[in-house]
Amino acid sequence: MYDISKFEIKNEPIILGIESSCDETACAVLRGRKILSDRIISSASEQARYGGVVPEIASRMHTEAVDEVCRLALADAGLSPRDVDCVAATYGAGLLGALLVGLSFAKAFAFALNVPFIAVNHIRGHISAAYLDKPDLKPPFITLLASGGHTAILRTKTFTEFDVLAATSDDAAGEAFDKCARVLGLPYPGGPSVQRLAAQGSPVIKLPSALVKNSERLRFSYSGLKTAVLNTVHNARQRGEQLNFADLAASFQCAAIDPLVKKTVELAKKCGIGTVTAGGGVVANDYLRETLSAACRREGLTLVLPEKRYCTDNAAMIASEGLNRYMAGDFSALDVNAAAAIPL
Repeated sequence: MYDISKFEIKNEPIILGIESSCDETACAVLRGRKILSDRIISSASEQARYGGVVPEIASRMHTEAVDEVCRLALADAGLSPRDVDCVAATYGAGLLGALLVGLSFAKAFAFALNVPFIAVNHIRGHISAAYLDKPDLKPPFITLLASGGHTAILRTKTFTEFDVLAATSDDAAGEAFDKCARVLGLPYPGGPSVQRLAAQGSPVIKLPSALVKNSERLRFSYSGLKTAVLNTVHNARQRGEQLNFADLAASFQCAAIDPLVKKTVELAKKCGIGTVTAGGGVVANDYLRETLSAACRREGLTLVLPEKRYCTDNAAMIASEGLNRYMAGDFSALDVNAAAAIPL
């Protein structure tokens, strides 16, 4: 009988994490905060043929890969399924069909072993990636979250609680990078493609900042920035002008990232918090990492920056957040469902 009230909490549990929210089928095994293994089977090359993620293809490839990726992760860790103390999996946000594959597999895995199951919020996983870089990190700290689905600045108060200090009022930074890449004719995935092109140019084209001015609350907006990039390209073509796409990419990158870095540091100082972390796919961007590192050094702030591989979608961050919930005794029932959207 699967009864979550009867599970005991161990000090250094073996957590198996599963991530399947988009086009990466991932599994990682942690002992406490120590990463024992981390495997990813990606369908990105298949998705690139269509210029972006096709949900049906992603779901089918997750179905084909999820058992294999878990077997590989356990083998890399030198463990058997019976060694696992807890199974954590992403339940949202993401592509519903893709989420259901990993979530269903994880629930069945936990039920078969009679170990706790924990449904993980993907966004909280990005926040918890910081613990992978610094296992002894303890709240409070300020987190810059910049991903394909969310963009926000958070005050992490405890291992399980945070406040939203600033957020986007429309699109997320990662989605804006993907849109900009399509406008410039760059291949999928868009973020790395924009970064590579931007490195060849200079930010000399005037574009609107992602920071919303004259607002009662601190917030960002990326819809206007995306439109400005599209209009810049369209207007140049209408006039028969040759537009330097490298300069446009560099200008977009600065307009998208500079306000995030500036406000993250300002909020850390305002809140009197000396540690800053960052998570989400956009945090793998070299320009963001360099400017945020420089800004924190100038202001005497400690920056905890996960490796790039733990900024993009991965299962180690899901296992890391699973550990937070595990230690709090916050286990999930097996009837939890996937959710395509989850508010911060």
